[in-house]
Amino acid sequence: MNKKRLFTKSVVAVAVAVSSQQALAAGFQLNAQSATGLGRAFAGDAVIADNASAMARNAAAMSLFDAPALSLGINAIDTDIEVKNTTYSKILPLGDEQVGDTSYVPNIYYIHPINDNWTVGTGLYSNFGTKTEFSDSFAGNEFGGLTDVKSLNLALGTSYRINQAWSVGAGLDVIYGEGKLKRSNKMLEAGIAAQTGVQGPLVDIDADGFALGWNVGTVYEYNDNNRFGLSYRYSPDLEAKGDMQYQLGGGDISHEKLIMPLPDMAEFSGFHKLNAQFAVHYSVQWINWSEFDQLETTGKKVLNRYEWQDGWHYALGGTYYLNQDWTLRAGYMYDTSAQDQLTSISVPDSDRQWLSGGFTYHLDAKSNIDVGVTYLMGKDVEVVEANDFTSVNATTRANALLYGVQYSRSF
Repeated sequence: MNKKRLFTKSVVAVAVAVSSQQALAAGFQLNAQSATGLGRAFAGDAVIADNASAMARNAAAMSLFDAPALSLGINAIDTDIEVKNTTYSKILPLGDEQVGDTSYVPNIYYIHPINDNWTVGTGLYSNFGTKTEFSDSFAGNEFGGLTDVKSLNLALGTSYRINQAWSVGAGLDVIYGEGKLKRSNKMLEAGIAAQTGVQGPLVDIDADGFALGWNVGTVYEYNDNNRFGLSYRYSPDLEAKGDMQYQLGGGDISHEKLIMPLPDMAEFSGFHKLNAQFAVHYSVQWINWSEFDQLETTGKKVLNRYEWQDGWHYALGGTYYLNQDWTLRAGYMYDTSAQDQLTSISVPDSDRQWLSGGFTYHLDAKSNIDVGVTYLMGKDVEVVEANDFTSVNATTRANALLYGVQYSRSF
């Protein structure tokens, strides 16, 4: 069972447990580690190393820095998620729902070379997160409701330059996640209570927790203008603890923990500076969603089944070094869906395309401002969800606008 792409630990476990939505990438992965990467659809991010945020994608890229470097920024994610053409229990038509939201994702990184071989770094950012909320009047809130998850990743890394061509790196990820998940239907809750005697909401979860992951990577520099990067990130199973109510599980299950597997990820990137003014770069990323089969508790209560498939990102970008003051960039990404046969109105997943653009303005020789913007386009997906009592048929579509700003400085 693998669920790994929405936030980190507890929020992930909670949010996806009974259905969550995804805001940015397939599943619940959050691609918002830097404004620089956002401006090129993260093409080449495991090897470009144009500021300290490079350590978020590949620890080995820290070896490309010969001076201390600081980056800090914030990205905004404005999701446009529509649930339309909805029919409840095959007979009741429901109005359209706009269930997206705007969230803000800060980040900060610092890289410090110790000597010609060793470099260390630390970062604070997010790999997973989402929010979706249906109106209280929506008749199918046993499938919709509220999903609100947040994660925070504290990264500690080091890199070692083996020789002029090869560098390696590794890091530790301390992950904190928190989330709220609510699913309700008064008539359904009353019916279950009449049969089982268990009162309360279908699902009401407010939980958080910590987990530890790790990452490794390498960089190969063919020459000053051509290099390649490869990284692998291990994401742990997260056990979330908190206030948890699950009517079909007997009511209060706060004594149990929610098990959420986060996805491992691997990325290959290349960077090629063709002349003094133009460079091309690219990335292929694999996300191990196929392990996400079902969400259950330590008490063996299965809250939901998912049966996702592995996801892939294919990104291509270009950078134009206009002059000493300005650098321009653009990128395109094709992002494949984590969902396979099973779909959900609260996880409006689909294949999607990224159109990205951005720039760097150099304030002086050692500091600059980056701005990045991405328009993410999803597809219409026909969704059928059902339980033992009710069902919902709908069409979902998830688009998003992402924009970020970042300040970077070398010392």
